[in-house]
This record gives sequence, C-alpha cells and structure tokens, in this order.
Amino acid sequence: MVTLSVVAQNNNNVVDEVIWIVGDEAILKSDVEAVRLEDMGRGQRWDKDPYCVIPEQLAVQKLFLHQAEIDSIDVPDADVFQKVDLNLNAALLDYGSREKLEEYAKMSYSQIREKMYQNVKNGMIMEAVQQKLVAGIKVTPSQVRRYFKDLPEDSIPFIPTKVECQIITREPFIPQEEIDRVKEELRGYTDRVNDGSAQFSTLALLYSEDKGSAQRGGELGFSGRSSFVPEFAKVAFSLTDPKAVSKVVETEFGFHIIQLIEKRGDLVNCRHILRKPKVSTEALQKCISDLDSIRKGVQEGYDTFEACVSKFSYDKDTRNNYGLLFDNKTSQSKYEMKDLPTEVARAVAGMKVNEISAPFIMVNSKGREVVAIVKLKSRTNGHRATMSEDYQEMQDVVLSKMSEEALEKWIREKQKTTYIHIKDGWQNCEFEYPGWIK
Repeated sequence: MVTLSVVAQNNNNVVDEVIWIVGDEAILKSDVEAVRLEDMGRGQRWDKDPYCVIPEQLAVQKLFLHQAEIDSIDVPDADVFQKVDLNLNAALLDYGSREKLEEYAKMSYSQIREKMYQNVKNGMIMEAVQQKLVAGIKVTPSQVRRYFKDLPEDSIPFIPTKVECQIITREPFIPQEEIDRVKEELRGYTDRVNDGSAQFSTLALLYSEDKGSAQRGGELGFSGRSSFVPEFAKVAFSLTDPKAVSKVVETEFGFHIIQLIEKRGDLVNCRHILRKPKVSTEALQKCISDLDSIRKGVQEGYDTFEACVSKFSYDKDTRNNYGLLFDNKTSQSKYEMKDLPTEVARAVAGMKVNEISAPFIMVNSKGREVVAIVKLKSRTNGHRATMSEDYQEMQDVVLSKMSEEALEKWIREKQKTTYIHIKDGWQNCEFEYPGWIK
C-alpha cells in the first residue's frame, strides 16, 4: 500500500522540476510530493519541514543505490516479483477489486505492477547494501557491559513475560465418506467452470475455505515452487492451459482444485479453491477423551509427558522435539504470551510450571481443527534485562546501536566524495547530515 501510494501520485500530470542532484541521480519535486502525501495518508507527522526532511531521505537512498552499483549488488527478480505481488495482493484486499485499484491509481493493473517493481527493487537493494556495510560488526560481552553500565534503570530494556510450552495434539478421525463428499463437491465446481456456467474466481469467492485468497477470487499471486507444499507445487507448476482446472489435490491443508493464471520464469500465479472435510462432534469428543487419559497417566506417574509426545502426538513439527513449541521468528523456544497461538496462550495463562492443561480444541498452523494438551515447561516473569538472563537481547540492542552509528558515519563520508547540487530555495534547511551543502 505504501508503494501503491507512490505509484498513484507519480502518475499525476503536474509541472515538475529537478530540486536535488546526488551523483548522477535527480530528485524531482513530484518525488517529494508523492512521499509527503503517502506519509500523510499513514498519519505521519514531522518535527521539521517535510520539504527538508523528505528530500534528504531520498538523497540518502540515492547514496546507497549508487554504492550498490559500485559493489555490483543486485537482488533476484524472482524475490522482487514475489514481494510486489504480496503488496498488490494486500492492496486488492483493501480496495476489494482490481477495478477499484486501477481507478485509484489511474492506470492499468500491469502498469501498477511495473511501476511498483522498481520501487520495491530499490528498497531491497538498499537493505542489501546496508547489510553488507554492517556485516563485519561484532559485539563482545565487555562492550555490552560498558554500554549498559551507566544507563538509568528506565532506559534498560524491559523483557516481557516469556514461557516455554510442550504440546501433544490429536487429529479427529475423518471417515472416507466425508472425504469423498468434499472431493465430489470440488469436482462439481470443475464441471461448472468447464461448462461455462460459473467462473472459477466467483466459485472461489463463494466457497473457498482459504479466506485470504478467496477475497481475491482464489488468486495466490506470483510465487516460487518453495512457497507451496510439494503436492500443491507439483500440480500448479505442471498446468499449461489457463482455461483448464486441475484434478483434486490433497495437501495437509485439505483438498484443492487449481487454475493457472500465468507463468513467468520460475514463478507461477494461480487460483485455487480449498475445501476441508468437516470434523464431527463425536470425533472431537473421542480425541478429548484420549488426551484426558494421557494427561491423567502422566499426572499419576505412569508415563512422562515427553514419552507421550513421541507415542501419541500427531504434530510433526514438535513430535521429535519432546513437544516443545519453537518460535521461528526468534529461533527460540521462549515465547511472549502474545506470540503464542491464541488457544495455547489461554490455556497456560494461569498455569504453574510443570502443570498440564485440560484438553482443548484449537486450529493448527494448517488451518485444521485438532485437540491438544500443553505442559508449561518454564515461565520467566517480566523484568529489566540482566546480563545473566537476557544477554542475547542486550547484545542485540548494542549491535543495533553500533550498526546505526556505522551507517551514519558511512553517509557522512560518502557525502564528501559525491557530487551534490541542491536548487536554490531548497537549501535553507536544518539537515540531519549537514554535508549536503559544501
């Protein structure tokens, strides 16, 4: 959406002029105005004149992009297109349809995508340059100690409560009759598309249980093979006729039919309709009863929770890890409560360490209903960071500060060796980096 605002504003027919030159790159008045309007739309407020702040921000970007040319830094087109399509898919969700999106941007969908491509690519290249510039920075324990030694207590990071949880899940039994019903339903959709009585996108909007893509008529956006589970990818990348509909495909998410929209190199854009077999109340109750028996067996000392994980749990992501939930964002097993699955957080909120919850129903990461019990392995209450308990978090603070200082130093040095011209009327500013005016 941010990039889309820039695209729309750059499409306006306004009198324009060059106001800055950084190296060989020009900054136009319309560039500044586009960013200003975009920031206003996001509720941005400036402490200083935006007609000073924004041109300087754009000039800094030019420095990084120029460095990318020197170092031959580029980013794969596949990665850029993937991010562009994520942005466009988000925009489609907000605007409701491709037609409304085109009306807002005052250009066709393909033109929006083309203009957005360069903005996204520049942003990714800048990130790559910055990562290279700070890659050699290392932080030692002594540097961390020195940094925090004289800080007032309220400036030391507050570490929120974190917990470690182990989980056992059971999936309710689904009879073959229910699976056959879902497959037949999907075959019916295929027949309606093939005989012309309905469009695939309309059926996806009405019936697909992938709610995110359903609002876009089932469209998933350009994606690489690794973005899909293997069973889905195999079929999606084998399609060649945009009018054809695939056979029913089974994945861990449920059952799908797929229609090709477009292929571009190693990327494919397709639509799908997802349907999931219904879970009966009786099957859920059976899982609840099974897990309650497992829980009581552990409580009475007949078995350990860890042993029961390997014997009984259906969750393949945790079964070989003693049931321990793992936070992929932090690469740690300790979660803030807000980052836990909602049902798990609710279950452990009032539990004591080593206590096991009663069985509860939850929706797993695949969008399927399962029954689970959790054990609270550990709890660390919220506190001010200490070297003994929170060294990693404190090291990250220092590393971020050192990286920021290194990038600021690089900008100041780069100003000295780069041709810079600022048009009269745009120089009377209190810049963050005074070296623009020589």
